[in-house]
Amino acid sequence: MDQRPLVAITIGDPAGIGPEIVVKALANADIYSQVRPLVIGDLGVLKQAASWSGLHPSFSLVEKPGQATFAPGQISLIDVGAIAVTQLRVGQVQAAAGRAAFEYLRRAIDLAMAGDVEALATAPINKEALRLANVPYLDHTEMLASLTESQHPLTMFVVRNLRIFFLTRHMSLVRACSQITYSRVLDGLILVDEALRRFGMPQARIAVAALNPHGGEGGMFGDEEIVQIAPAIAEARAQGVNAFGPVPADSVFHLCLTGHYDAVLSLYHDQGHIAAKTLDFERTVSITAGLPFIRSSVDHGTAFDIAGQGVASSVSMEEAILAAGDYARRVRLAK
Repeated sequence: MDQRPLVAITIGDPAGIGPEIVVKALANADIYSQVRPLVIGDLGVLKQAASWSGLHPSFSLVEKPGQATFAPGQISLIDVGAIAVTQLRVGQVQAAAGRAAFEYLRRAIDLAMAGDVEALATAPINKEALRLANVPYLDHTEMLASLTESQHPLTMFVVRNLRIFFLTRHMSLVRACSQITYSRVLDGLILVDEALRRFGMPQARIAVAALNPHGGEGGMFGDEEIVQIAPAIAEARAQGVNAFGPVPADSVFHLCLTGHYDAVLSLYHDQGHIAAKTLDFERTVSITAGLPFIRSSVDHGTAFDIAGQGVASSVSMEEAILAAGDYARRVRLAK
């Protein structure tokens, strides 16, 4: 029996670099040694992207994963038929592309929920294109949560030994700070612990990043650490979570990278994003925990400014595909 995890790969917004980085990633034969990649997209879009990149893969059209062969040099594809190349304005925000991106993800989710694939790896989408297409979701995470009826999806960044979870995500910094409450930190720690246990890491050491400089310096620079964060950590520990902190944010990510902790709970979007992307922008991968299956993603956007030029790097897409396989294996072993 083939033990390589079966990973569905969505091509993202077809007007962006998603199709290009998918075909480039699958030109790397090492991908096939680790996973069985199945692309969800449109044949014409992918052929066009391959031509921009000077690649000549063969495409094997299948209706379901069981029909695919997963051989290097051959891209197994479920052709969704969501958009024709003649409709596509490469490098531009457009409703048709937003709708197509949504259809690719919906098809992949259906496969995962049916147990036909173990994991998803997603190329980037564009929020404005989704809005123009009247897709009722802001981003991938909202789509995944709604379409899988998952109550608590959780974003984790992975780069080298660094794992970063996010307590708050896409909101203003002022609003994010107002949401750093005892209950939210406690709930976040419990969810992070559950996610890491599912990934085969019982009693993982979870550090909570401080909100204020130097952790507030005993209340001199803000009292959130004293009033909200530290009590939540104490309660999480009482409930069996191996939590630490709050640890000043200027050192906590380095400490995790060097093995003092297994993961960091970042309190707001940029706090963790800056740490991960400064360490290695191209190899930072996003994992969505709290779903019935593993989902990974590149950690960059649609890059409309370079779409269609054949110059986009596929490193992050390759890392996302490999991470999907890695964490799918972890879930298998932890069961």
